[in-house]
Amino acid sequence: MSLILETEKYLTDLMKSLDYDIEYVKLEKSKLPEYGQYQINVAMQLAKKYGKNPREIAESIVSALDNRFTNVNIQGPGFINVTFNNEILIDYLNKGIDDFEIFVDKPEKSRTIILDYGGANIAKELHVGHLRCNIGEAMRRLLKVFGDNSIGDVHWGDWGTPIGLVIREIREMQPDLPYFDESFKGEYPSTSPVTNEDLGIIYPRASARKKEDEKYALEARNYTEQFQKGVPGIKALWRHIVDTSKPDCEAVYDFLNCHFDLSYGESDADPYAEPVIKYLNDKGLTEMSDGILIMHIAEPDDNKEMPPLLLKKSDGAVLYDTTDLATIMQRMQDFNPDAIWYFVDERQSLHFEQIFRGSYKSGLVPKNVELKFNGFGTINGADGKPFKTRDGGVMSLKTLIQLVYDKIEPKIKVEITGQERIDIANKLTVATLKYADLLPYRKTDYIFDIDKFTSFEGKTGIYAVYTTTRIKSLLSKLESENVKINSVPNDDVLDILIKLTELPKNLTSSYNDVTTSYICEFIYDLCSLYNKFYSNNNIANEKNIETKETFIALTKLVYNTLSNLLDILGIEVVDKM
Repeated sequence: MSLILETEKYLTDLMKSLDYDIEYVKLEKSKLPEYGQYQINVAMQLAKKYGKNPREIAESIVSALDNRFTNVNIQGPGFINVTFNNEILIDYLNKGIDDFEIFVDKPEKSRTIILDYGGANIAKELHVGHLRCNIGEAMRRLLKVFGDNSIGDVHWGDWGTPIGLVIREIREMQPDLPYFDESFKGEYPSTSPVTNEDLGIIYPRASARKKEDEKYALEARNYTEQFQKGVPGIKALWRHIVDTSKPDCEAVYDFLNCHFDLSYGESDADPYAEPVIKYLNDKGLTEMSDGILIMHIAEPDDNKEMPPLLLKKSDGAVLYDTTDLATIMQRMQDFNPDAIWYFVDERQSLHFEQIFRGSYKSGLVPKNVELKFNGFGTINGADGKPFKTRDGGVMSLKTLIQLVYDKIEPKIKVEITGQERIDIANKLTVATLKYADLLPYRKTDYIFDIDKFTSFEGKTGIYAVYTTTRIKSLLSKLESENVKINSVPNDDVLDILIKLTELPKNLTSSYNDVTTSYICEFIYDLCSLYNKFYSNNNIANEKNIETKETFIALTKLVYNTLSNLLDILGIEVVDKM
């Protein structure tokens, strides 16, 4: 239990012992630090309830406080300001030198949560928007820190029209391939007729043609239905395309330290499509409308239009809504989770509201299982519009990675060469991309400013890694085994200790609000405070032995804290840069 949570429980019990009926007392960070580190702001609330003077209530509370606080004072009508006794701070934070868990207020019960993020469409290059997989990855890591069983699923888009378009274009390029010969009886080739580089050309061309040629688009949809129905040649070609495209996407995800426990795709849910339709039919929830099997999900009190779920066409082809419901059925059967969280573009919120309604209304998912849509904003260029290449096309994620790498690599010390230089540049590139992506509140659109985000100053991944690397280097030169904080010799030390007491609430806010912005802000603040401390205090040459040990222990505490926080974000510390 963190110091703040333990203190809040103490204050709540104290209020009850004073015969004040209050559910919980929060300890708030002081807005006027000259009066105290924290505030207890309950006097006005209790005054209204009991018809008393708030200052009188505040005085009764202050008189009952124990010696964990110093500099206790009342300001205004009844704001109680308190400062922790230094010994309390020291005792608490000494535990954090080797144990990050003291900063984590874990819930009483752990949960199994499936996180659906990544969402790459097979046969298409990952674009800039896929950088936002970092949000799901960071939350997967954070949930584990809080003791939950978090299961990340990339959920490949491998069962839809994009692959149908690619197949249609391959037929145009290589019409004599056996996959298109309905009378072919032999074994299909074991190697793919196209490379991943070919797919990078084929899909954009096919996508453009679809918009201009209705016949072409219809033929692509027909090919989609053929591999979904298991037509041998087209299904074999589909498998080649998936096996060719997936490793390239996986390599980019791996580069970004985005890892998945499951590598399921829409195709893995296909065996559940007919069972989920039968399940809905048996419940009497479906009907035919204009040749499509649908399920109404609108409620009488809706204040906006709620379209029905579209499940199946009259020719037997299942639709996107069915695939999502089938995926949920599969996940419920395989993992029996307490929650399923989706990390998807905010603009898809309506679709997921439909899916969730259908899941709950049908009983496919019990009411006590949380289906949660965690929408995110877009990554924009300097013009405030979605990030594009110079010619106006959608920028690939590989291109953005290379642009950042090219900015960072020259900033590394010249004496670092060869593979080591490449490895460091790669890690700093990932740090830059991740921190920039995870700093804004999840739903916020943000501008990706390469010059700003590759700077060694300000709220950047490089600044955070540089600070942590410098601390690591410093510790390697000092004897840091079995050290502890002995005292609070100056305000630089005190500022860091107070800041660290705030970490549990930052972590809990990130956990509850499903956003990493609190963690990123905390990392920046802690780095800034430590750099100020480092500039003002000569650690290695400190004459007082106890003070020197305090400085080293504080340095170790900050290093372990930053290392753990960066690891939650998926950012690696380097040895030098």
